Amino acid sequence: MIRYSSILLVFALCFAPPVRLHAQDLLIPMDAGQSDHLKAYGLAFWALNQGVSVDWLLNYRGGSFLIATFDELEAELRVRGVTYERASGAQTAAIVAEVESEANNTALMRLEKAPRVAVYAPQQTLPWDDAVLLALNYAEVPYDMIYDDEIMEGKLSEYDWLHLHHEDFTGQYGKFLQYRSMPWYIEQQRQAETAARRHGFRKVSQLKLAVTHLIRDYVTQGGFLFAMCSGSDTFDLALAAHATDIVPAEYDGDPIDPDALSKLDFAQTFAFENFRPNFNAQQYEHANIDTGAPPPQLRNPALDYFTLFEFSAKWDPVPTMLTQNHVSTVKGFIGQTTSFRKDLIKPSVVILAEAPGRDEVRYVHGASGEGTFTFYAGHDPEDYQHFVGDPPTELSLHKNSPGYRLILNNVLFPAAKKKKQKT
Repeated sequence: MIRYSSILLVFALCFAPPVRLHAQDLLIPMDAGQSDHLKAYGLAFWALNQGVSVDWLLNYRGGSFLIATFDELEAELRVRGVTYERASGAQTAAIVAEVESEANNTALMRLEKAPRVAVYAPQQTLPWDDAVLLALNYAEVPYDMIYDDEIMEGKLSEYDWLHLHHEDFTGQYGKFLQYRSMPWYIEQQRQAETAARRHGFRKVSQLKLAVTHLIRDYVTQGGFLFAMCSGSDTFDLALAAHATDIVPAEYDGDPIDPDALSKLDFAQTFAFENFRPNFNAQQYEHANIDTGAPPPQLRNPALDYFTLFEFSAKWDPVPTMLTQNHVSTVKGFIGQTTSFRKDLIKPSVVILAEAPGRDEVRYVHGASGEGTFTFYAGHDPEDYQHFVGDPPTELSLHKNSPGYRLILNNVLFPAAKKKKQKT
């Protein structure tokens, strides 16, 4: 069993939820009876932005929400198509008593303030979509898009939660060398090289390393970081290679450091250690962190799946929040980074989900300094094998997606962040 750091326990040990005194509340169930799970998260976010607190009932009916009713609330629920139930004061008291009972693996987490959300992504239109942007837009969660210029200018401090778009932090343009003659690739390279020169760097990899260090500092100072697909492993890869050159000449014009392997510094990374970069410019993979796509016999949504671990809602509230769902088994999906090798994950990192019997980890979480990071493998939870140029997923057709729920758990959980008590 992995030991959790103190940052994961402070929620349960130090902050008891206040007693509810409202005459009537609205319960938003998140079990199989919910008509639109994804919109429900957006509704909770909307309520927080109205200055109304939201109680997240962990492990109760799929991680339901309880909100004191106010004039606009029911109308907003109906407009968004979210299922809800009215609860009298007595009914609310009974629900809270059940959730807080020591006999049940449930807990009440008070959400108090909507986090300020940023997505690290270029303004350039690229021939692939980002699942987090799709989820935020569909759920109607407000966010800002920022990129290298904003981070270099110190804008990260304005946000509580940051998502790393499908990004290559090593400066190898996704290792998409086969597309180097395509207009979007040429424009991506042009913009990246121009930005590097603007900030005083000779190579794109040097700018990306500077950005990576600023994001790392943002986390250690209390920020919440979320990344999917290649945004996860290339982030750690760039941190480990801070003192060497792992980029083939095809991408930056100069050779790889012949001593690169011996110069990797795993003390700098968040989630992974003892990994080996892939120095072949023609190969899609960045490192051996990714297990790669499943074997052909499993490369089928009906056969490829992963399971969520169950945590103690009262003692491990953070991993419990991150795994709230109406099912415990989630269908798999392929990406540039499809899953993480279990033997390369640091012992301090909490494994949230894995493919049973295959030592393939899909979802991890950890703490660094005052903040946290969560890495989720794969590209799009509702498009099993998303190719460059494929149309975006229409989430109105996947309102109850368990895979997308995991993304929105991450967006919402910083609302429960508790500040340190003054001494």
